[in-house]
Amino acid sequence: MKKITVAAGIVLNTQQQLLLVRKHNTRFFMQVGGKLEPDEAPEDCILREIAEEIGCQAKIIQYVGRFETAAANESDHLLISHVFHVELDTAPQIAAEIAELKWIDWDEQTTPLAPLTREIVLPWVREQFKTQA
Repeated sequence: MKKITVAAGIVLNTQQQLLLVRKHNTRFFMQVGGKLEPDEAPEDCILREIAEEIGCQAKIIQYVGRFETAAANESDHLLISHVFHVELDTAPQIAAEIAELKWIDWDEQTTPLAPLTREIVLPWVREQFKTQA
């Protein structure tokens, strides 16, 4: 199976909603982030991708971990994700290959979510922040 390695960011707003993006010509909403360049560290990749995709500078709060899921838009690929909880310096704006961005509540049922978001990110957010909800 082919592998895609990415860095992905968990971004929450003051209402504890999760930021998701949808790339052009795709159906699924996912974390902001993208593929690592050759010899690029995941930490550098997530900061670069956030700047490119949503026009923000970000600060890494925490490394959440490395996860393997199905890729959302490449059916025969395994997605290897380095996931970071990040904080943005300004409100996100659509840029680069992003077609749409939205903030979702943790119990969102109608948005088509990428496997990483559905299987890893939302359960992690619910667990980390359940006392604040």
